[in-house]
Amino acid sequence: MSKPLVVAAAIVDDLDAPSRLLGARRSAPKSLAGRWEFPGGKVEPGEPELDALHRELAEELGVTATVGALVPAPDGGDWPITKGYWMRLWFASIEGDPEPLADHDELRWLTVDELGSVPWLDADLPIVDVVRAAMTRT
Repeated sequence: MSKPLVVAAAIVDDLDAPSRLLGARRSAPKSLAGRWEFPGGKVEPGEPELDALHRELAEELGVTATVGALVPAPDGGDWPITKGYWMRLWFASIEGDPEPLADHDELRWLTVDELGSVPWLDADLPIVDVVRAAMTRT
């Protein structure tokens, strides 16, 4: 049996020279409300990962995404998150104006210097550090 997988996107303003990252503030469940995360969600059984990512971004934000590079964990694999789930994250850019349609009550474009200004989910903090480093390299 494969491990439960979540797919998510580090949505940036420009895949080649990112200067801003889109953060999403959780509104549900209550235990996560008010914390910030990368938008995405669970892969359904038999669903290809990138199809799941596109579906989740459309459901949660109402946008179409162009998917860029994978953001691997330091060991080269997936990111461990809550309750035995693992997350696979890609950089992405979007078309359209994102709106918090499901599970979020606020979206905010954050510059590299602002990434630490919101309370990220604990599991996302190491990912934010990797994304910050990637954004400052370009």
